[in-house]
Amino acid sequence: QVNSFKKMESFIDYIHFNPVKAGFVNLPEHWRYSSALNYLGKDGFIPITLFSG
Repeated sequence: QVNSFKKMESFIDYIHFNPVKAGFVNLPEHWRYSSALNYLGKDGFIPITLFSG
């Protein structure tokens, strides 16, 4: 359950780093379908609404 901003950040990091841990890419933002680029202030492949607490 997500009940705090810190917990949500943790979940987002976990999701962003899954392709890295699997060895598909070297950085989260290199995964085409990741929102990591959006969180870096860049345009990602899929438009999203950022979680900002």
